Amino acid sequence: MDNWILKGVKNLVNQPASVNITSPTQIKVKVSHLLLTDYDVLLYNGMMETSYPRILGRAAVGIVTEAGEKCYGIEKGTRVYFEPARACGECLPCKNGKSKDCREVLSAGKDFDGFMRDFVVCEYNEVAPLPAAVDDFHALCIETIGIAQNIYDKLNLTAGQKVAVIGSGFSGNIIAQVLLYHKIVPVVIDNSPANLERAKNCGIYYAFAADDDLEENVKAATAGNMCDAAIYCSGSRLPVSVAPRLVADGKSLVLSVPSTNAPSLDVTAVIERNLTVFGVNNSYGYTDAVINMLMHNAVNIDFTEREVLTEYSLSELLDEKTPLINSERQGKMTVLKMII
Repeated sequence: MDNWILKGVKNLVNQPASVNITSPTQIKVKVSHLLLTDYDVLLYNGMMETSYPRILGRAAVGIVTEAGEKCYGIEKGTRVYFEPARACGECLPCKNGKSKDCREVLSAGKDFDGFMRDFVVCEYNEVAPLPAAVDDFHALCIETIGIAQNIYDKLNLTAGQKVAVIGSGFSGNIIAQVLLYHKIVPVVIDNSPANLERAKNCGIYYAFAADDDLEENVKAATAGNMCDAAIYCSGSRLPVSVAPRLVADGKSLVLSVPSTNAPSLDVTAVIERNLTVFGVNNSYGYTDAVINMLMHNAVNIDFTEREVLTEYSLSELLDEKTPLINSERQGKMTVLKMII
């Protein structure tokens, strides 16, 4: 049975292993589809710290093949989404029984073993059952949508306010759509005409190029007031310095990027403009809300090109995706079909 283990930088080894449940609250899941993510690429290349050996794989769905007698609401044959984040269990909120407020959220593939393997044994509350209305490909995007929902909640804006979304790749497009779902007006900024066109096709009215007319275009879109917040998105090829230019004084700036891949931000603009800066890079606690959004067609993920592979070399795929981390090209949504 396949079990892909990262033993060092670019040292990915298939080391088959057999796993079985050992407690009444555990389930055994056959991984059916796995999405290759930027996190997997960063970890594979040593651009994000982890301890070795480590099983990669942050986004996956599967089918329960065995369930303990105390796995409430989950039984053999249930289709599930693997939670990509867990509470640390060590911080003060966790020790006080408030794990939902965990300060050190752990990530699959980085802090604990991910899902790049045939079978996973885990606690039954570490997965979420998927309704028939949510297909596997939409389920693989739950974390990205959850990050967008997390950002929306933390910004605490009201309907009609405008938010600059810096970068309209996969995550930026989804963030803009979630804002629009909540009646916040996204103002998408990108230097890729294809990304801007995709945003417009997803219902985003304001989509501007990052050119010499950018600030004037944003002023026109906001009646001269500039935006109420700005979000710098994971995968954006624009300098983070664009973001403070597009918000009004005293407003918020969100960095939605992996902590080890975060850009340098000039604090002068932040201090002079009295901006509040915070980061959001996980969707811990948002899975149920996102599944509900997907059931109501709140987010369109069909704007991105998709490839589903049944035969592949994982090392070669990760090597191919490495240049896309620092490229303006729109990468494909690469999904590994692990049940043939």
